[in-house]
Amino acid sequence: MTHNLIQAAREQVAQLTQQAYERAVVDGGLPGGQTIIGTVEVPKDSKNGDFASSFAMAGAKALKMSPRAIAQAILDHLELTDSYFQRAEIAGPGFLNFFYAPRWYGAVLAAVESDPKGYGGSGEGRGEKVMVEFVSANPTGPMHMGNARGGVLGDTLANVLRRDGYDTWKEFYVNDAGNQIAKFAQSINARYMQLIVGEDAFPFPENGYQGDDIRELAQAIYDQHGDSWKDLPEQERLDAMAQFGLAVNIPKMKDDLRKYGIEYDQWFFESELHNSGYVAETVDLLAQKGWTYEKDGALWLNTTELLKRKYLAEGKSQEQVDKLDLKDDVLRRANGFYTYFAADIAYHRNKFEKRGFDKVINVWGADHHGHVARLQAALDGLGLDGSHRLVIVLMQLVNLLQNGKPVRMSKRTGKAIALHDLLDEISVDAARYYFNNRVSTSPLDFDLDLAVRQDSDNPVYYVQYAHARICSLVARMGEAGVAVCPAGQADASLLAEPEEQALVKALAQYPEEVHQAARTYDPSRINRYLTGLAGDFHRFYNACRCMVDDPCLQAARLKLADTTRQVLANGLGLLGVSAPEKM
Repeated sequence: MTHNLIQAAREQVAQLTQQAYERAVVDGGLPGGQTIIGTVEVPKDSKNGDFASSFAMAGAKALKMSPRAIAQAILDHLELTDSYFQRAEIAGPGFLNFFYAPRWYGAVLAAVESDPKGYGGSGEGRGEKVMVEFVSANPTGPMHMGNARGGVLGDTLANVLRRDGYDTWKEFYVNDAGNQIAKFAQSINARYMQLIVGEDAFPFPENGYQGDDIRELAQAIYDQHGDSWKDLPEQERLDAMAQFGLAVNIPKMKDDLRKYGIEYDQWFFESELHNSGYVAETVDLLAQKGWTYEKDGALWLNTTELLKRKYLAEGKSQEQVDKLDLKDDVLRRANGFYTYFAADIAYHRNKFEKRGFDKVINVWGADHHGHVARLQAALDGLGLDGSHRLVIVLMQLVNLLQNGKPVRMSKRTGKAIALHDLLDEISVDAARYYFNNRVSTSPLDFDLDLAVRQDSDNPVYYVQYAHARICSLVARMGEAGVAVCPAGQADASLLAEPEEQALVKALAQYPEEVHQAARTYDPSRINRYLTGLAGDFHRFYNACRCMVDDPCLQAARLKLADTTRQVLANGLGLLGVSAPEKM
């Protein structure tokens, strides 16, 4: 049984209309020999039906007849028996409006019942192997608000893609090599030496990491090793401090993310790419393909030429490309060290070539937008089609608000709010729902006061309350001896009130919302859908009593309510948010 009953009904409209046209041709009512393709759309006003076909207007020129005359001939030959529709009518210049039959409403309830926890899924992804890499915060300090938004965005997107039929993989890329790790080690070293000789006697690096967490790491080293590390050769001491700091920070990051409801399939370490020679090999491949040159002792990537080819292939004119301010990138510095960009190219080559992912999705902060096309172009240069297979989801900043005013600093550290501090203030459910509540390309205002309120203004409470309200209803009716019946025993023809039919239509929309969220890489669609579904349920609940004297109507309404409960739970599950039975 298909889950997407709206799409199935849309396709049936086209089929029924075509069959009616063919019958009209046989009867001589319409000229034959024409291929007519009309649109099938959902009218803005439900009074105009559930679908509107433009077949008659699309065929007017070819058939040399007025659209309304064509529509009447179609209507006269329309056979709706055993279809999803009970009637059709002509409207306006020649639209054919179709209205759902009770059979369709019953089919929606049956579709959810046939695969309760899997409802909303599809095979659209066809098992395509997709990696979603997200957060990937530098392991040099605690994770902050931006990481919190990226975490739920990436995690939910991977969940949505899996439900849409993709074979998904969640990955965290640990930048445990390069300049930031050297700066990390130098910062710890300075604080360690200051513990021994005093702050005035040992200078702190001008661009070092200033946080209290660095002082805590230095103190931990001193507590374990005393002043013995000060006598180690400098590079050996720095390497040891970096490894000590990473061994403390990375488990903390894993714990914070686990508390946030995120588990990765793999934590991939940048150092592995360097130690295995994979970065050097990747740069050599680019050189072999003629994309590099040497200048000032460094090895450069001809990014300019790669980008020109990419933009021309995408349809930009030569004049447009010539006006772009394109620059080349260093891959290997004069000192022999590879750049972060070189490692990033190697990492993505590893994703595609070595591990065989069909598509790779990265969730990045919007400040990385300039890096997107350059990385895609470099992968194009390796023959990996990065322009199509690498998708970057850019994410805008989060504005934290309290008492209507921006909160920029942590009271404890004076720095950006850390994820673990945020989760001490609000629930994981509230955090996950809020951080996914807007499309990633829009800045997000996170209202701390609203996130802890228990009323309908708080969207996560509003949705969870709808679920709990249904659980309470089912329990009360169960105590009265009324159980939820199978879909086949619920008479959908009794669900005739506008609020009942609106709720069934909302339930039918869920598979399409999941598919569109996957197709557009926008999991915030699920939040908007759930908020709308909760509203539809509350309106139904207030307008249509479930405990009524008519046992058939009672059974149909209880089945509708319980079906709504299941779809709410499914949607909340995609978001990683709980579906409470009591509130």
